[in-house]
Amino acid sequence: MEVKIDNKMFYRNLARIALPIALQSLMLALVAAADALMLGRVAQQQMTAVSLATQIQFVQNMFIFSAISAGSILGAQYWGKGDKTTLENIFNLMLWFCGIVSILFFAACEICPEILMSIFAGDKELIEIGSEYLRIAGWSYLITGISQCYLGIMKVSEHVRTGAIISSTAVISNIILNGLFIFGLFGIPRMEARGAALATTISRIIELFLCIFLSSGEKYIKPALSRFLKVPPLLIKDFIRQCLPLMGGSLCWGVGFTSYTAIMGHMGVDAAAANSVAAVVRDLVCCMCNGIGTATGIIVGNELGAGRLEVGKRYGIKLKNISYVIGFVSTAIVLAVTPLVVRGVILTDTARDYLIGMMIIMSVYMIGRAVNTVTINGVLDGGGDTLFDMYSLIVCMWMIAIPLALAGAFVFHWSPLAVYACTCLDEVGKIPWVMHRFRKYKWVKDLTR
Repeated sequence: MEVKIDNKMFYRNLARIALPIALQSLMLALVAAADALMLGRVAQQQMTAVSLATQIQFVQNMFIFSAISAGSILGAQYWGKGDKTTLENIFNLMLWFCGIVSILFFAACEICPEILMSIFAGDKELIEIGSEYLRIAGWSYLITGISQCYLGIMKVSEHVRTGAIISSTAVISNIILNGLFIFGLFGIPRMEARGAALATTISRIIELFLCIFLSSGEKYIKPALSRFLKVPPLLIKDFIRQCLPLMGGSLCWGVGFTSYTAIMGHMGVDAAAANSVAAVVRDLVCCMCNGIGTATGIIVGNELGAGRLEVGKRYGIKLKNISYVIGFVSTAIVLAVTPLVVRGVILTDTARDYLIGMMIIMSVYMIGRAVNTVTINGVLDGGGDTLFDMYSLIVCMWMIAIPLALAGAFVFHWSPLAVYACTCLDEVGKIPWVMHRFRKYKWVKDLTR
């Protein structure tokens, strides 16, 4: 018997979850945009160095994302089942993992920032500026893993609005502090790139304080400190079963993505600068598909965890179709904002030409990015089908896109635009494979015990 979906209720529920998450994603992307815009008004080198330096946190976020996503997959299903005690234990597991990762990345930024920067840039000035940035921003990396655990639990326990308010407050603080410290307003010393790092660190402190303070309310899920070291072994096993494939996929994607940045960073300052600006635009435009993708995992996971498998399946199909609409809308947005972006930052004529070409290429890439984010990170992951993401990345990114980009940059000496096009191949190219996997419906399963 075919299950009928109440479209009005479906879209209301989707908007209730997705819009705050999209806003949260937008606010986070605005930090990078503010850094690029403000530092772009200082000097091209300042903007480029900070953009390259933030790739370190991007890699850190891949580890944190795997733990948060594993916790969200299990948490959404246990929340649908109504088991809050298990959700508290999941919170404990997330804090353990993310805390360790944060400490390691903080230590690396404080001990050897020059080595980290040399991975992404060959220019000495860029390495020097980026190293100064990392020594200060490294303190924010120590904090961010903990606050992301709180925000992740809020998303699956119907407190997405609170999480969005927290993130928005932190981001607004970051942007204001950016202006103060970068340009040295109101008598504050002009710090440029170091000012952006200090602003980021202070805003992360604000974010963590708000997470702990607001989560103290009775209706919020909190870490169970009394059993912080006594998580049930079966739950640890389930968490690891979800986390490891997600970590593999996150690292494949994260390291691959930073490889793209590193390749472009070694193609000259102009190519690196144009790529830095294009990356900011990409992250801003991707906010809606990120929100829909996260909401998809929660909505589908809730239904599957509650035992309503057919409803979860129908929701997944509907959300997959919506992802195509988001993709084409994103393409139109990228093309529409290109003239404004090109005029908005100070670039050399060569860098400006590169940026125009990159924006056109990126507009096509956005279709694949939207479809894959919602289908893979939303629908498939929501049902625990987490291995596919890693397989698809190994084939499409590591066996096709990265080798082509490397060969084009360092063997055949292609133009930066041709190399950039290679870095965009993986998302668009794997759509047929993703749809084939989706239609197998292996993701339609209940993961709860």
